[in-house]
Amino acid sequence: MAESKLREALQLRSLVKQSGELELSLARVPVPAPADDEILVRIEASPINPSDLGLLLGPADLATAKVRGEGADAVVTATVPPALMRAVAQRVGQSLPVGNEGAGVVVGAGRQAQHLMGRTVAILGGAMYAQYRVVKAADALALHADAAPRDGASCFVNPLTALGMVETMRREGHCGLVHTAAASNLGQMLNRICLQDGVPLVNIVRSAEQAKLLRDAGAAHVCDSGAPGFMDDLIAALVATDATIGFDAIGGGRLASQILAGMEVAAGRKGGGFSRYGSSVHKQVYIYGGLDTRPTELVRSYGMAWGVGGWLLTPFLQKIGAAEAQKLRQRVADELKTIFASHYTAEISLAEALQPAVMAAYSRRATGEKYLINPARDAGP
Repeated sequence: MAESKLREALQLRSLVKQSGELELSLARVPVPAPADDEILVRIEASPINPSDLGLLLGPADLATAKVRGEGADAVVTATVPPALMRAVAQRVGQSLPVGNEGAGVVVGAGRQAQHLMGRTVAILGGAMYAQYRVVKAADALALHADAAPRDGASCFVNPLTALGMVETMRREGHCGLVHTAAASNLGQMLNRICLQDGVPLVNIVRSAEQAKLLRDAGAAHVCDSGAPGFMDDLIAALVATDATIGFDAIGGGRLASQILAGMEVAAGRKGGGFSRYGSSVHKQVYIYGGLDTRPTELVRSYGMAWGVGGWLLTPFLQKIGAAEAQKLRQRVADELKTIFASHYTAEISLAEALQPAVMAAYSRRATGEKYLINPARDAGP
């Protein structure tokens, strides 16, 4: 497709209908010419993150998925269980573009952004599951010359989330942290950051295989939540690290409560005497994901100095301000192929993302399995 003659391009859309169906399709959308301070990016890599799946698939039952049409003309429908329609009520009838982040090559630029022409950039801002995207030049992260779009596709969500966790730990006065689902791409990234920065980290995983993966990567403290001695291992790691803040990607069940309970026992072993109100050391768990959709259960056995809350990347970046956020972004660009390297299970096109078998694979959210969409593989609309 010649960018100089570009009029429209493919964009993946997700629609929840009043009838209780999710519909996925590739829309043909106009591609605007970039304004003076904007760039036109040919998207060549965009990851499927858990945060993308919430918008892309919502609560639809993929076992009911049906396809009509082929290739770029395919339309997928799947049933949303009636009990879950309330959760998506605000988006009913809206055809929404999907994809939080991506990377590609600048193929058009306004007068103030000519310096980015031909550069490979990473961008964040939604609607990235598309062949082309126009964004403000100031919002793009120019990658080093040896970086390909695939290298920069996951520049924002996972790297800045991992860095945000460490920065939150420091700003709130903690000296070590706990992370669940720690064998994920994000978890492995956080482990590398903590090793480099000398931050004590307790990694919680769900299998012996995941535990080995992290130990082989240099992790000092790894606890398998499925092992019989999990709580003993967790308490020992908390005593060794003084970790009093945790970031939980699981969300449901009792894991957050177990972490707080372990922190309380660890604080007691550090001394300070008995109090009916428990340790005065503040213990905090932030839930930032929902891999387990059950209710969060809190069994209060950790005194009164504790907190459970939610944590999201965008509000965190807004809180620390543009200058501090840019420092984090620059660190990602500088260490893109080392600390912040991401690995992908498969690369798929926009059209392939609508194939039920492929959808079933990337919707599993399995640890170590991350899919990358490359819209440049699709033929022109």
